[in-house]
Parts: sequence; structure tokens; C-alpha cells
Amino acid sequence: MRLQAVKGTADRLPADQPRWRRLHEVARRVLERAGVQELTPPVFEFAEVFERSVGEAADLVVQKEMYTFDDRGGRRLTLRPEFTASVLRAYVEHGMHTWPSPVKLWSHGPAFRAENVQRGRFRQFHQVNLEVVGSAEPVADAEAIALFVDILRELGLTGVRVALGSVGDPDDRARYNAYLRDALAPRAGELTETSQERLRLNPMRLLDAKDPGDRALIAGLARPLDRLGDPARAHFDAVAGYLRAWEVPFDVDPAIVRGLDYYRRTAFEIHAEGIGAQSALGGGGRYDGLVAQLGGPDVPGIGWAFGVERVLDALAQADLAAPEAEGPALYLVPMDDEAVGEVAHLARRLRARQRVEHGYVKRAPGKGLRDADRAGARYAGLIGARERAEGTVQLKHLATGVQRSVPLADLADALERPESIAEPATQEV
Repeated sequence: MRLQAVKGTADRLPADQPRWRRLHEVARRVLERAGVQELTPPVFEFAEVFERSVGEAADLVVQKEMYTFDDRGGRRLTLRPEFTASVLRAYVEHGMHTWPSPVKLWSHGPAFRAENVQRGRFRQFHQVNLEVVGSAEPVADAEAIALFVDILRELGLTGVRVALGSVGDPDDRARYNAYLRDALAPRAGELTETSQERLRLNPMRLLDAKDPGDRALIAGLARPLDRLGDPARAHFDAVAGYLRAWEVPFDVDPAIVRGLDYYRRTAFEIHAEGIGAQSALGGGGRYDGLVAQLGGPDVPGIGWAFGVERVLDALAQADLAAPEAEGPALYLVPMDDEAVGEVAHLARRLRARQRVEHGYVKRAPGKGLRDADRAGARYAGLIGARERAEGTVQLKHLATGVQRSVPLADLADALERPESIAEPATQEV
């Protein structure tokens, strides 16, 4: 059997790293400017963490997608399918409710779901995640949404729009679920098996149905946003007002839902226009009951996550130039056997200030320069018997061909001052 990556996973090759690194750097910069602190939770948790957060009324497909297993001690563990439950477990465990409120936390890393693999969907995927815990105010919702948009804009994406909805308060949800049950009861047998189960456990989840027949049955029914109570309506209007004031583009989407019982009020998705059907980059919502469900105090919260692979795909489709991997400042070429150890020693000394690579066997000057060029170096430094005797290195700027002899003691400074070798080239080695 030819060994290869497991279906639904992918190797992140060296050429991919600059795009991923830039995305994380932009997210870090935008979020930390807003006082968001980084938290790194474990990749796996006790299964109960996710089972409590998902609950009985969760989509059965989501439950089946979780990677749950018994360890050697017989403990049931789950690879995280998302970040929110892990972050809030850490919030409870470390007593963060005593911190200044709201507590704003961001995380990034892999998550795992055993789902059907397709474009934008993987079994190991990666997310950037934000949680804001401790504020029930509409301004917290609006700020969280705006930060999401700020990250995408700073990455260069245009045509970013928010689809904004609301699932209301618990009483609104209960009334809406009763309405759906009554409206669909006469035709429940026409629903798919999955939708029949949703109708029994959590009717609101029917609005996420993908089957054309199911969608036709619910097409004419009212949406949660149409049946909000006065407090939830006032909250929604306030969030929308902040977004307008901050020039964050959004569309009201009455069909957006969050199926779990702890979700309330604000629900949203973020889309990038002009990149095809897979335009949704992420989303989130308010989850005022979840911290208490995980054993902590009854504090409100709102959060979101976006898929890193989805955002990188959107950037590629928008034809935004990906940053290239940066090569070394200097590639040292040993031109005789004695120079092999010398360039290795010199590289170690120079690395306190620069990225430096070197050859591991002696090379003729022409081949050594080709090695330096393939490494993407800005300069090549050649050392042989003459240079050893003089205490110098032949330093060549590979883009211009300018070359001069530089004393070893001055080499670190010369690398940081390109003008120092901008004189006409001396004779080639």
C-alpha cells in the first residue's frame, strides 16, 4: 500500500506556509488591537464537554461526525469539532468570570469532523475563533461582527457582506417551534427521515434542510425573524444600528437559524461575493445559556468562527497575490573542504541577526551560486583558500550581480546595508 494522507486531510507544504502565516498574523493584529487575548485549548477534550454543548436536540448528523474514542484508561475523549465548547470549558475551569468583563478570547488551530469531503469541507480543517463572554449588550454583538469583517478586509477581500438574523429569546423559539410543528404536522410524512427527526427534536433546524422536497414544504412558512418578541426585536435593531453607523455592510436574512437551545437573539453569517456557491466563510451567534450548561455561572456570550481553508480559497478566487516564501538573507558557499566547517560556524554566528543557510559539501563557484539562487537567497557568500587567508568573503547580490570582497568582521553589517555593496562589481571569483 502506498502511504498517503488520510482522506479529508492535507499536508501544508512549505510553499503554503506564507499564506497561512499571513492570515494568522492579520487575525492576531486585528483582534489584539481590540483587546482580545489568545487562548489555546487542547485538541481533545472529555467527550462530555461537547455532548453537553451539543445536547439532545442537536442535529444527529453533527453528533455522528464527532471523532469520539476511549483511551487506554477507558475515558471517552473527543477530538474537538469546534472551538466554542473548549474555550468556555476553559473559561469555567479557570474562573474567568472574575476577570474584567467582558472576557474576549480568540483561538486558532485544527478541528475534526467525519463529514463528506468536498470543496471547502475537510475532516481535519482549521478555524480562527472568537468568544466574547460576559456582555449581553447589542454593542458586543456588533463589535464581534465588525472584527470578523475587519480581518477579511485587511486580508484584501472586497465584497464582504454580513447576513444578519435573529433566533429570538427562549420564549420566541418555543413559540416558533410550536408553530412549525403545527404547520408541518399534516405533511410530516413527506419529509426526509432526517427532517422528521428534526421536527421532533428541534423544528427550527428544518430551515437548514438541503433536500429540495423538504425545502419546498417549508418555503411558504414564516421565519424566526418574523416572530420576534419586543425585547429580541429591540436588540436586533440596535445591532443593525451599530453596523450601519460603522459602515459594516449587511443584509437582513430572516432564514438564518442556530438550532441549539442555548442560542438566542443574534445569528449571522459572513459571505464573500463573487466567489461562487461556497461563499459562506463563517458565522456565529449569541449563546447566553451555554456557559451555565457547561457548569459555570449564568453569563451571556457571543462568538464566531471562520474556516481558514475557506478564507484562503476565497482569497485565491479573488486573485489576490499570495505572499511568497522569503528566502535566506545569505547563502554561504564553501569552495574547498576546509571551508565546509568554516561556513557552518559563520552561519551559526550570523543567525543572531539574519536568516543564513550554507552548503554542506564543497562546490565550484558556479554551482554554488546556482544553489544560492535555488534557495531564494538575496546574497551568496563564497569562501575558499584566498578568502580564508584574507579573512574575507566574496559577497554577491544575486539580483544585480554586484560583487565585492567584504571582511568577515563587517559581514553582518553589510547584509543589513545593501548600499554597502552597490559599487561596481569587482572581478568574479
